Amino acid sequence: MPRSSKKSTAKAETAVEKEIVAETTAETVVEAAPAEVKKPAAKKTAAKKPAAKKTAVESKVVIQANGSEATAEDLVNKAIAAADVKTVKKVDVYVRPEINKVYYVINGDVLGEFDLF
Repeated sequence: MPRSSKKSTAKAETAVEKEIVAETTAETVVEAAPAEVKKPAAKKTAAKKPAAKKTAVESKVVIQANGSEATAEDLVNKAIAAADVKTVKKVDVYVRPEINKVYYVINGDVLGEFDLF
């Protein structure tokens, strides 16, 4: 027994119903159209905004060990003072709290170390 014929018939009936509804809707829309056709409003072009500046996030890094603490800013300032460099472009600081040492590299060529606490 072919069961697909019932499904095919149901699909065909649904398609016919959709066409009838579409035709009825189209006629209704045509009848309801106003006598004057309004001109669509002119589109406004949005002015391009300049790229928003990235705002700096306020942050604070504190290293605590053995009951003492030091901030990242303090360590950078100590590294610059210890290196005695006039022009500083870049400072890299490496903290080793287990041995109480701070290592630094300034401008890629000045190396040094000092005690953390």
